[in-house]
Amino acid sequence: MLVLWQGAPTGFNAAFFGYALTGGVAQIIGTSALLASFAAGKFAVGTAYSKTETAQAAVFGLIVLGDSIDAWVASGIGVSFLGVFMLSGHYRGADLLRPSRVMLAGLLSGAGFAVSAVCFRGASLALDAGTVFERASLTLVATVTLQTLIMGTFLLLREPGELQRVARSWRAAIWIGAIGAVASAGWFTAMTLKNAAVVRSVGQVELLFATLTSVWFFGEHLGAREMLGIVFLVAGILLLL
Repeated sequence: MLVLWQGAPTGFNAAFFGYALTGGVAQIIGTSALLASFAAGKFAVGTAYSKTETAQAAVFGLIVLGDSIDAWVASGIGVSFLGVFMLSGHYRGADLLRPSRVMLAGLLSGAGFAVSAVCFRGASLALDAGTVFERASLTLVATVTLQTLIMGTFLLLREPGELQRVARSWRAAIWIGAIGAVASAGWFTAMTLKNAAVVRSVGQVELLFATLTSVWFFGEHLGAREMLGIVFLVAGILLLL
């Protein structure tokens, strides 16, 4: 038994580490696949396919954890999903239907993020005791530690000088890391409380914030497609809430 806070025992077990490791690796694969789709020169299409993570998370959640969703939640996921597609960039419908490396990389990215979300929820629920925040925090710490060991070893073997360059940039990186830590704590806490597919769908509100930020700070103008996408995204999230 491990005591994180006084009076809050949380027991480690094989299922916890299995979920944390699988989720951490899946997230690395999802991120790598997303970058691979960008490298092919189809940023919008790759992003659109990666957003299938919500639908894939619903399937994986049902298979792995038995998390089911009702028709109302499915409708919310579908409507918000449509909004995200419309906000992800300008592309022709034919681009989404044409088999390509971008399609495969985008779908793999979505699968990686979906599996990671489900596994992070599974890891948190596998702990024996503790409050929601305590279990989510421990899952986050364990996952990030495992990912750091995996990627640190990879960089040490493939690009030995990269770790030193990262260390020299700590002043800029520390703020990004701090913001990322707060955001991750929110993600993990939400996924401890609720179905991973629902959490990831509601979390796509980040795209709305990014769009509004681009308008506010950079003076970008929204077209009819973006405006309609915002309507669908907000409507889908309201259905989920």
